[in-house]
Amino acid sequence: MYCLLLKTQLKPGSFDAFMAAMGVNAAASVRDEPGCLTFDLLRDRRDPDCVWLYELYTDEAAFEAHTRTPHFLASRPLVEPLIVSQQVIEADVLALNPGR
Repeated sequence: MYCLLLKTQLKPGSFDAFMAAMGVNAAASVRDEPGCLTFDLLRDRRDPDCVWLYELYTDEAAFEAHTRTPHFLASRPLVEPLIVSQQVIEADVLALNPGR
């Protein structure tokens, strides 16, 4: 499995607008994409303008397919102006919680 962990630093005061757009993308990804297993949005407790995205796909091809979906493409022009910086970690999943 292919995993992305994105640390997203938002412009001050843009959290609600970011979540409105990204929440739609995350929900549609899990609902409509068989290759998207998890798309979680997390807010950093120490910095309210820092959001973490945790995305889990069956493989890298599933992630590439995700980047061509209508919900992903619609979210980009809405969220890009709100982002100050973004750090991306790509990982291969070694083990999952057996309850998943």
